[in-house]
Amino acid sequence: MASCLSGVSASYSSVSSPFLQLTAPPFKGNLDRLRPSLPSLFFLSRARGKSLYSSTPNPLVRCRSSAVSTQEPASPVRFRLNNLGPQPGSRKRSKRKGRGIAAGQGNSCGFGMRGQKSRSGPGVRKGFEGGQMPLYRRIPKLRGIAGGMRAGLPKFVPVNLKDIEAAGFKEGEEVSRESLKGRGVINPSGRERNLPLKILGNGDLSVRLTIKARSFSATAKEKLVAAGCSLTMLPGRKKWMKPSVLKNLARAEDYFTKKRAPMAVSEVVTVSP
Repeated sequence: MASCLSGVSASYSSVSSPFLQLTAPPFKGNLDRLRPSLPSLFFLSRARGKSLYSSTPNPLVRCRSSAVSTQEPASPVRFRLNNLGPQPGSRKRSKRKGRGIAAGQGNSCGFGMRGQKSRSGPGVRKGFEGGQMPLYRRIPKLRGIAGGMRAGLPKFVPVNLKDIEAAGFKEGEEVSRESLKGRGVINPSGRERNLPLKILGNGDLSVRLTIKARSFSATAKEKLVAAGCSLTMLPGRKKWMKPSVLKNLARAEDYFTKKRAPMAVSEVVTVSP
């Protein structure tokens, strides 16, 4: 060790530059990035705060082992199903509560002195307030879809009479869902794409038109009849039912048809002179 230190000190005294001239390792990359600086390799142990270039003769120099990696950087690993996982430290196992003094968590282990929550078992459900009226039942509710009910969902695409008047329909033209969409009066999107058309009575109509819609409001029907328009009520979409239910309904209809037939014949006989 002494010979090593003397050799290093001799080589240091002979070098005039402040950096050590290390021998080049068999590495094909840039050595300037791998060559460490002088303060990271040597330090003075005789006195703190003294510079390495002071006039003190033969300073004591200690060597630190610095391993220079000659391997090429590894290629980035692609994410696969077999190497996916959470970041280290992001998931922590929940603390297991003890049941006594020996657990090292205190006498009650964080459960408190008494009460239902300190006993074993499932505890109480979420939102339970000991039997009193809970908060989710005390607060006022919103109507329709905002309150969680499907009653607030739209069932029609509404169009007022003033919108039809502003669209510029001429005498005798047909007003339907497709014609209104083509003129830009309505632009149903999302769930409204499959909803039928409903005519509302806001405004007036000055031309006679043929209007086809699924529903008409009472006010709109009065105004359209007064204007001489022809109204066509489109049929709604049939409700889906099981084949067994449809079969039972057909059987019931046949039964009541046969039952009403003698009654109809007797009425005709009594009415005829």
